[in-house]
Amino acid sequence: MISESPKKILVIEDDTLSRNIFLESLEAEGFETIGAENGVVGIQQAQEHLPDLVICDIIMPDMDGYSVLNTLRQEPVTAIIPFIFLTGSDTKADLRKGMEMGADDYLTKPATVDELLRAI
Repeated sequence: MISESPKKILVIEDDTLSRNIFLESLEAEGFETIGAENGVVGIQQAQEHLPDLVICDIIMPDMDGYSVLNTLRQEPVTAIIPFIFLTGSDTKADLRKGMEMGADDYLTKPATVDELLRAI
């Protein structure tokens, strides 16, 4: 069996504690992780590292998750990266908006690591 390199996951989350929990949990599962503390940094990281998956909070200062998704979807190299929203907002309107914008999945906080892994 050919072993493939670990999947690279970018976590964009402004809350340091939440971001670190997800990064550490994903690393423990064998993923290569990249963290970004806001949307602007997240977009730079996505363009630089071309992760296999982006997990992104919606409500963040400077640039929200919708803007991150929108920006990534406009660039051919980042447009194909699967994208999961992770948010404290669980209204149907927000869920619908995220899905209509092209998100692949939508998790609400507090999400367990198990829920995150199932979404991946």
